[in-house]
Amino acid sequence: MAKYYCILFDADNTLLNFDVAESKALADTLRNYGIEPDAETVQTYRTINGELWHQLEKGQIRRDKLMAERFTRFLKAVNAAGSGAEMNQYYLDQLSTHPDLAAPNVLDVMKELAEVATLAVVTNGFDRVQSRRVAESGLKEFVEEVFVSEKFDSEKPNRKIFDTALRSLGVENRERVLMVGDSLTSDIQGGINAGLDTCWYNPNHAENPGKVCPTYEISNLEELYQLVMEPEELANVGLKNRRHQL
Repeated sequence: MAKYYCILFDADNTLLNFDVAESKALADTLRNYGIEPDAETVQTYRTINGELWHQLEKGQIRRDKLMAERFTRFLKAVNAAGSGAEMNQYYLDQLSTHPDLAAPNVLDVMKELAEVATLAVVTNGFDRVQSRRVAESGLKEFVEEVFVSEKFDSEKPNRKIFDTALRSLGVENRERVLMVGDSLTSDIQGGINAGLDTCWYNPNHAENPGKVCPTYEISNLEELYQLVMEPEELANVGLKNRRHQL
């Protein structure tokens, strides 16, 4: 009997290619404000942004402070004039228009898994950005709901967003739920905090420092078939109406 009837997915760099989307949106934003998006300038922003997100995930700052601070600090660092708050809004508008998928097979995998399990997205970020990207990528067709940290006032790895998602999905047995994501500190630690089995999506075969230990590790999303599907379902990949029998 298959173990998992519900799969929670991270969005960025698991289902959606955040690195590509960020690069496009940031370049557009910088050029709009007369700043050349060269490698050093882009890295300056990413360092500042990364530090703030790390603080947010640890509960050291609030989301509104991150939004207010990141471009303000960036403009100061590159000695440029402008409104950090205005720049941040422009950037979010640009980011929401880039629904790039993390891998060519993402929609095919989601289509197969949706035949046998309840799927949902649990992601950190801003609701108007993430919900639009999920919808325009084609993922919305296969997921029951999209849970975005801003909307539910809780960032992974805090278990609150997972509790909210499972309650909304009507899932009571956490042993039947699998959390899939690329971030050990956000997705995997978050799943562990919520009492869930976890699957580290690691397509680049990065080394795990060992502080956070996932239940499984995969490098291709198709490997989820073996974890989620029953033998007869595996034999019939490509067919419809293969829901688990409860």
